[in-house]
Amino acid sequence: MSQQHLTEAEYDAITDAAAQWCMRLHAADCTAAERQAFEQWRDAHPLHAFEYEAMQEIWEVADHLPRPPTATVLPLAPRRSWRAYGMAAAISALALPLAAYSGWSLGWLPSSYEHFQADGSMRQVTLADGSQIELNLGTELTYSNYKDQRRVTLKKGEAFFKVSHDSAHPFVVKAASGEVRVTGTQFNVWMYEDQVRVILLEGSVLVNSDNSRPDGGFRLDPGMQARYRRGDYQPQISQTYANDSSLAWRQGKLVLDNLALGEALPLINRYLSKPVMLADSATSNIRVGGIYDVTAVKSLVTTLPKVLPVYLTRNQDGNPVINSLPGTAPKS
Repeated sequence: MSQQHLTEAEYDAITDAAAQWCMRLHAADCTAAERQAFEQWRDAHPLHAFEYEAMQEIWEVADHLPRPPTATVLPLAPRRSWRAYGMAAAISALALPLAAYSGWSLGWLPSSYEHFQADGSMRQVTLADGSQIELNLGTELTYSNYKDQRRVTLKKGEAFFKVSHDSAHPFVVKAASGEVRVTGTQFNVWMYEDQVRVILLEGSVLVNSDNSRPDGGFRLDPGMQARYRRGDYQPQISQTYANDSSLAWRQGKLVLDNLALGEALPLINRYLSKPVMLADSATSNIRVGGIYDVTAVKSLVTTLPKVLPVYLTRNQDGNPVINSLPGTAPKS
């Protein structure tokens, strides 16, 4: 089946299959064999993965709906045709306009939902409320407009936000296990794996490192920053130092200001498809500096042995590993 010559029926079949897999993979009784079959289906054609990701995003938005206290769970019939599920979905679709209106008025469902991604180049988007977001390379986020809040979910990467003021409609950025809540301001959010760093330029923000405590959080003033990891009870708050270069990415630069490799690698790895690893804790203390183009970070890794007392190997997963030359690593 060629992606360039798909018929409408073929395209609909892929969309239906993506919806079916999304339902099945979220079922409690989904087996390992079914997950393996899904992976084979997903990898069989680029459009399969694309359609499944779209279904997954819809599922994530729907996941914010409250569950009825007396909901009845019906078991899936082993031999039931997926066409029957399709018919049920079609019947349910007749009620969607009313359900959507009720969901919006109660604050359960968004009136709009958008997905933004920056791969090979940086990207700037303007939301319907006038807020602007700059996306660094390798950044992915979603935006949902609810009745009581504007919500961004940062899935990976880094973004600079210039938020239009609306005290009745807070702007919330969810990152890892925490969130940043504002009404109108300018700030930057960087995330790598479970690490998050928030830098405030204007206005004020409330940073909460644990979404399970909705009443928690610490307020930042301009010139302050907050850091947290998943599982932190509260973020670490500090002042940004003079000439801080964390926002140099907006000019396409990565600035490493005499950082230990252990600190520098999260900044480097977020631009790489294969993250660089460290051989040991002693190697992590070797310091590195310089200004680099964010589009050429891959070449930075290969040049490290020319400027530092290190050499590169690869582990069994193919990741580059930095090793210190014997007798040159600082003591940990």
